Amino acid sequence: MDLILIVNLLASGIRYGTAILFASIGEVFAERAGVLNLGVEGMMLMGAMTAYGTAHATGNPWLGLLAAAGVGGLLALLHAFVTVTLRADQVVSGLALTFVGTGLSAVLGAPLVEVKQAPRLPSYPIPFLADLPILGPIFFQHNVIIYLGFLLIPLAWFYIYRTRPGLELRAIGEYPVAADVQGIDVFTLRYAYVILGGILAGIGGAALSLAISPLWIEGMTAGQGWIAVGLVIFAGWDPVKAAVGSYLFGAIRRLPLDLQNLAIFLQNPAWGYFTNMLPYLFTIIVLVIGSREAMRRRVGAPAALGLPYVREERGA
Repeated sequence: MDLILIVNLLASGIRYGTAILFASIGEVFAERAGVLNLGVEGMMLMGAMTAYGTAHATGNPWLGLLAAAGVGGLLALLHAFVTVTLRADQVVSGLALTFVGTGLSAVLGAPLVEVKQAPRLPSYPIPFLADLPILGPIFFQHNVIIYLGFLLIPLAWFYIYRTRPGLELRAIGEYPVAADVQGIDVFTLRYAYVILGGILAGIGGAALSLAISPLWIEGMTAGQGWIAVGLVIFAGWDPVKAAVGSYLFGAIRRLPLDLQNLAIFLQNPAWGYFTNMLPYLFTIIVLVIGSREAMRRRVGAPAALGLPYVREERGA
């Protein structure tokens, strides 16, 4: 594998991993607050469809991005109401949200399949840095949404680990009873972080349809929402590790295209299908392992993740 191929693969990994990056960091916030949201796939699909349709209708991709964030937040609000207020099972609610988002995006987005062009978010090579050998093509010759992803990573890490609101976030996910006793509004904060997770998932979907693959087709996320959920476990609920994993998965998704002209792929086309399968296979393995209680404790899952908080039982 020559240097040019490696550089292209790394640059493609960053580009293709950005949608997963937004979704996974959004899920980190939601799960750190103690709420599991398996509806990421549905929120990403609705975000992608809404962004593309809004950009086409208005001629403004930034309005499309804003609309995608709003739709993702509204769907997450529904999940928060069902799980935080009604205390329903978080897994069932998240799965229902995925089905709703998948179905709605297919029905409402059907006319958009014929729309082959819509305004897309601009690409912007950063002056001077874009001309650097190796580093320039990898990091500094991208769409603006990729740069927003770069900014999100340190901001999320700093917020979670170095601020008082971040400490409160971790508290309501680890021991909500103690947080409530200290005057922290567990219910309001859980609502806020679930909605934030939905907003970021919607932006991740918009990144797909307005920048990475600028079009709309039914089911265009192709399971990336599930990859984001699995990555949160793989990353130990840490945004920096989630970012690394996102870019890694982006590179793996791109790998078959970059290697398709190699002799082994020309002689054995099945290898291409195998490499396409790897991200999803890894996600399934991570989800199965992460579902075990002992493993969740070992990898540092928030202690109250998936458990509804009932204030009336605080003293029990």
